[in-house]
Amino acid sequence: MNHASRMKRTAIQYRNSGFTLVELLLAVTLLSMLMALTYGGLRAATRATDRGQQVLEESGRLRMAHQFVRKQINQAVPLGFSQEEDGASLAGESPIMEVFWGGPDSIRFVGPMPGYLGFGGPQVQELSIINGENGKQLVLTHALVQGFEEERLDDRDPIMLIDRIDTAQFQFLARDEEGEIAGWLTSWEDTGSLPVAIALDIEFEEDVYADWPLLVAAVKVDSMAVTEPLQGQDTYQSAIRELIEQRRTED
Repeated sequence: MNHASRMKRTAIQYRNSGFTLVELLLAVTLLSMLMALTYGGLRAATRATDRGQQVLEESGRLRMAHQFVRKQINQAVPLGFSQEEDGASLAGESPIMEVFWGGPDSIRFVGPMPGYLGFGGPQVQELSIINGENGKQLVLTHALVQGFEEERLDDRDPIMLIDRIDTAQFQFLARDEEGEIAGWLTSWEDTGSLPVAIALDIEFEEDVYADWPLLVAAVKVDSMAVTEPLQGQDTYQSAIRELIEQRRTED
Protein backbone atom coordinates (compact mmCIF):
# COMPACT_ATOMS: atom_id res chain seq x y z
CA MET A 1 0.00 0.00 0.00
CA ASN A 2 1.46 3.32 -1.07
CA HIS A 3 1.66 6.41 1.09
CA ALA A 4 -1.40 8.15 -0.48
CA SER A 5 -3.64 5.17 0.24
CA ARG A 6 -2.50 4.98 3.83
CA MET A 7 -3.24 8.72 4.32
CA LYS A 8 -6.71 8.36 2.81
CA ARG A 9 -7.52 5.36 5.02
CA THR A 10 -6.33 7.22 8.14
CA ALA A 11 -8.50 10.23 7.28
CA ILE A 12 -11.56 8.02 6.82
CA GLN A 13 -10.98 6.30 10.18
CA TYR A 14 -10.50 9.63 11.97
CA ARG A 15 -13.70 11.01 10.44
CA ASN A 16 -15.70 7.93 11.45
CA SER A 17 -14.46 8.06 15.06
CA GLY A 18 -15.46 11.73 15.77
CA PHE A 19 -18.55 13.99 15.58
CA THR A 20 -19.55 16.27 12.81
CA LEU A 21 -20.40 19.93 13.53
CA VAL A 22 -24.11 19.25 12.97
CA GLU A 23 -24.06 16.39 15.47
CA LEU A 24 -22.24 18.54 18.00
CA LEU A 25 -24.76 21.39 17.64
CA LEU A 26 -27.66 18.95 17.96
CA ALA A 27 -26.18 17.47 21.13
CA VAL A 28 -25.68 20.93 22.64
CA THR A 29 -29.28 21.90 21.77
CA LEU A 30 -30.70 18.75 23.34
CA LEU A 31 -28.57 19.28 26.43
CA SER A 32 -29.81 22.87 26.73
CA MET A 33 -33.42 21.72 26.42
CA LEU A 34 -32.91 19.08 29.10
CA MET A 35 -31.29 21.61 31.41
CA ALA A 36 -34.13 24.07 30.81
CA LEU A 37 -36.74 21.40 31.58
CA THR A 38 -34.85 20.37 34.70
CA TYR A 39 -34.53 23.97 35.89
CA GLY A 40 -38.22 24.60 35.19
CA GLY A 41 -39.20 21.51 37.16
CA LEU A 42 -36.99 22.49 40.08
CA ARG A 43 -38.34 26.03 40.02
CA ALA A 44 -41.95 24.79 39.97
CA ALA A 45 -41.20 22.40 42.82
CA THR A 46 -39.58 25.22 44.80
CA ARG A 47 -42.60 27.48 44.22
CA ALA A 48 -44.96 24.69 45.29
CA THR A 49 -42.89 24.08 48.41
CA ASP A 50 -42.78 27.78 49.26
CA ARG A 51 -46.52 28.12 48.70
CA GLY A 52 -47.19 25.07 50.85
CA GLN A 53 -45.01 26.51 53.61
CA GLN A 54 -46.81 29.84 53.31
CA VAL A 55 -50.21 28.14 53.56
CA LEU A 56 -49.08 26.25 56.66
CA GLU A 57 -47.76 29.42 58.29
CA GLU A 58 -50.91 31.40 57.48
CA SER A 59 -53.16 28.56 58.65
CA GLY A 60 -51.24 28.29 61.92
CA ARG A 61 -51.36 32.03 62.50
CA LEU A 62 -55.10 32.17 61.78
CA ARG A 63 -55.76 29.18 64.02
CA MET A 64 -53.98 30.84 66.95
CA ALA A 65 -55.84 34.13 66.38
CA HIS A 66 -59.15 32.26 66.06
CA GLN A 67 -58.57 30.40 69.33
CA PHE A 68 -57.42 33.55 71.13
CA VAL A 69 -60.46 35.61 70.11
CA ARG A 70 -62.84 32.78 71.01
CA LYS A 71 -61.24 32.33 74.43
CA GLN A 72 -61.31 36.04 75.26
CA ILE A 73 -64.99 36.33 74.30
CA ASN A 74 -65.83 33.17 76.27
CA GLN A 75 -64.28 34.76 79.37
CA ALA A 76 -66.08 38.12 79.11
CA VAL A 77 -67.56 39.16 82.47
CA PRO A 78 -70.32 41.69 83.27
CA LEU A 79 -68.07 44.27 84.93
CA GLY A 80 -68.79 47.91 84.17
CA PHE A 81 -66.10 50.01 82.51
CA SER A 82 -68.04 53.29 82.09
CA GLN A 83 -71.37 54.87 82.92
CA GLU A 84 -74.23 56.12 80.76
CA GLU A 85 -75.02 59.25 82.74
CA ASP A 86 -76.91 61.57 80.38
CA GLY A 87 -80.15 59.66 79.99
CA ALA A 88 -80.17 58.47 83.58
CA SER A 89 -79.56 61.95 84.95
CA LEU A 90 -82.46 63.40 82.99
CA ALA A 91 -84.76 60.65 84.21
CA GLY A 92 -83.57 60.96 87.80
CA GLU A 93 -82.29 57.40 87.80
CA SER A 94 -78.99 55.83 88.77
CA PRO A 95 -76.46 55.74 85.91
CA ILE A 96 -76.29 52.49 83.94
CA MET A 97 -72.93 50.74 83.96
CA GLU A 98 -71.70 49.78 80.52
CA VAL A 99 -70.47 46.17 80.47
CA PHE A 100 -70.35 45.59 76.73
CA TRP A 101 -70.18 47.70 73.62
CA GLY A 102 -70.29 46.36 70.08
CA GLY A 103 -70.57 47.45 66.48
CA PRO A 104 -69.85 45.89 63.07
CA ASP A 105 -66.10 46.55 63.30
CA SER A 106 -65.37 46.75 67.04
CA ILE A 107 -66.30 45.25 70.42
CA ARG A 108 -65.37 46.26 73.97
CA PHE A 109 -65.76 44.12 77.08
CA VAL A 110 -64.07 43.19 80.36
CA GLY A 111 -62.26 39.92 80.93
CA PRO A 112 -58.98 38.37 82.09
CA MET A 113 -55.91 38.66 79.92
CA PRO A 114 -53.59 35.68 79.32
CA GLY A 115 -50.16 35.28 80.89
CA TYR A 116 -48.13 38.28 81.92
CA LEU A 117 -50.63 40.61 80.21
CA GLY A 118 -53.14 39.75 82.94
CA PHE A 119 -51.17 41.48 85.68
CA GLY A 120 -53.47 43.66 87.78
CA GLY A 121 -56.70 41.72 87.29
CA PRO A 122 -59.53 41.97 84.70
CA GLN A 123 -58.99 44.41 81.89
CA VAL A 124 -61.07 46.30 79.40
CA GLN A 125 -60.39 44.72 76.01
CA GLU A 126 -61.22 46.11 72.61
CA LEU A 127 -61.08 44.06 69.41
CA SER A 128 -61.21 46.28 66.34
CA ILE A 129 -60.90 46.14 62.58
CA ILE A 130 -58.62 48.99 61.51
CA ASN A 131 -56.69 50.02 58.41
CA GLY A 132 -53.02 49.00 58.46
CA GLU A 133 -49.97 48.72 56.23
CA ASN A 134 -51.08 45.33 54.84
CA GLY A 135 -54.76 45.98 54.36
CA LYS A 136 -57.24 45.86 57.21
CA GLN A 137 -56.14 44.33 60.51
CA LEU A 138 -57.78 42.76 63.54
CA VAL A 139 -56.09 44.33 66.57
CA LEU A 140 -56.43 44.11 70.34
CA THR A 141 -56.02 46.99 72.80
CA HIS A 142 -56.46 46.67 76.56
CA ALA A 143 -56.27 48.60 79.82
CA LEU A 144 -56.97 47.89 83.49
CA VAL A 145 -60.64 48.16 84.39
CA GLN A 146 -59.79 49.91 87.66
CA GLY A 147 -59.86 53.63 87.02
CA PHE A 148 -60.50 53.00 83.33
CA GLU A 149 -60.67 55.89 80.90
CA GLU A 150 -61.02 55.42 77.16
CA GLU A 151 -57.76 57.24 76.50
CA ARG A 152 -55.88 54.50 78.34
CA LEU A 153 -56.51 52.11 75.46
CA ASP A 154 -54.01 54.21 73.50
CA ASP A 155 -51.24 53.90 76.11
CA ARG A 156 -49.87 50.79 74.39
CA ASP A 157 -49.47 49.95 70.74
CA PRO A 158 -52.28 47.73 69.44
CA ILE A 159 -51.54 44.01 69.29
CA MET A 160 -51.99 42.91 65.68
CA LEU A 161 -53.68 39.50 65.53
CA ILE A 162 -54.21 39.09 61.77
CA ASP A 163 -53.91 41.33 58.72
CA ARG A 164 -54.59 41.38 54.96
CA ILE A 165 -58.34 41.41 55.65
CA ASP A 166 -60.74 42.34 52.88
CA THR A 167 -64.01 42.49 54.84
CA ALA A 168 -64.93 41.69 58.45
CA GLN A 169 -68.01 42.02 60.63
CA PHE A 170 -69.04 41.33 64.22
CA GLN A 171 -72.59 40.15 64.98
CA PHE A 172 -74.37 39.67 68.29
CA LEU A 173 -76.95 37.10 69.38
CA ALA A 174 -79.65 38.66 71.56
CA ARG A 175 -82.53 37.55 73.74
CA ASP A 176 -85.99 39.10 73.80
CA GLU A 177 -87.78 40.35 76.92
CA GLU A 178 -88.94 36.82 77.72
CA GLY A 179 -85.42 35.42 77.59
CA GLU A 180 -85.82 33.64 74.25
CA ILE A 181 -83.25 33.79 71.46
CA ALA A 182 -84.21 36.77 69.31
CA GLY A 183 -81.68 36.64 66.47
CA TRP A 184 -78.48 38.28 65.27
CA LEU A 185 -77.78 42.00 65.45
CA THR A 186 -75.08 44.03 63.70
CA SER A 187 -74.79 46.44 66.65
CA TRP A 188 -75.33 46.06 70.38
CA GLU A 189 -77.43 48.77 72.02
CA ASP A 190 -78.11 47.15 75.41
CA THR A 191 -74.71 48.11 76.78
CA GLY A 192 -75.73 47.17 80.31
CA SER A 193 -75.77 43.44 79.49
CA LEU A 194 -73.76 40.87 77.58
CA PRO A 195 -74.96 39.23 74.36
CA VAL A 196 -75.61 35.49 74.31
CA ALA A 197 -72.91 34.96 71.70
CA ILE A 198 -70.67 36.94 69.39
CA ALA A 199 -69.81 36.05 65.79
CA LEU A 200 -66.88 37.28 63.74
CA ASP A 201 -66.84 36.69 60.00
CA ILE A 202 -63.71 37.56 58.02
CA GLU A 203 -62.87 37.43 54.32
CA PHE A 204 -59.24 37.82 53.28
CA GLU A 205 -57.61 39.38 50.25
CA GLU A 206 -57.25 37.22 47.15
CA ASP A 207 -53.56 36.38 47.66
CA VAL A 208 -54.19 34.87 51.11
CA TYR A 209 -54.38 31.09 50.75
CA ALA A 210 -56.11 30.35 54.08
CA ASP A 211 -59.73 30.77 55.17
CA TRP A 212 -61.11 32.10 58.44
CA PRO A 213 -63.66 29.64 59.86
CA LEU A 214 -66.79 31.49 60.93
CA LEU A 215 -66.26 32.22 64.63
CA VAL A 216 -69.24 31.94 66.96
CA ALA A 217 -68.27 32.28 70.63
CA ALA A 218 -70.76 32.02 73.48
CA VAL A 219 -70.37 34.29 76.49
CA LYS A 220 -70.11 31.71 79.26
CA VAL A 221 -71.09 33.96 82.15
CA ASP A 222 -74.50 34.69 80.64
CA SER A 223 -76.78 33.78 83.56
CA MET A 224 -79.38 31.94 81.50
CA ALA A 225 -76.70 30.09 79.51
CA VAL A 226 -75.10 28.87 82.75
CA THR A 227 -78.14 28.05 84.86
CA GLU A 228 -80.35 26.79 82.04
CA PRO A 229 -77.99 25.29 79.46
CA LEU A 230 -80.58 22.97 77.96
CA GLN A 231 -83.53 25.34 77.78
CA GLY A 232 -83.73 26.92 74.36
CA GLN A 233 -80.81 24.84 73.09
CA ASP A 234 -82.63 24.03 69.83
CA THR A 235 -83.29 27.73 69.27
CA TYR A 236 -79.65 28.54 69.93
CA GLN A 237 -78.46 25.87 67.50
CA SER A 238 -80.95 27.14 64.93
CA ALA A 239 -79.52 30.64 65.25
CA ILE A 240 -76.03 29.27 64.60
CA ARG A 241 -77.20 27.31 61.57
CA GLU A 242 -79.00 30.39 60.26
CA LEU A 243 -75.79 32.41 60.47
CA ILE A 244 -73.81 29.69 58.68
CA GLU A 245 -76.41 29.39 55.93
CA GLN A 246 -76.39 33.17 55.53
CA ARG A 247 -72.64 33.11 55.00
CA ARG A 248 -72.89 30.30 52.44
CA THR A 249 -75.56 32.21 50.53
CA GLU A 250 -73.40 35.34 50.42
CA ASP A 251 -70.41 33.29 49.18
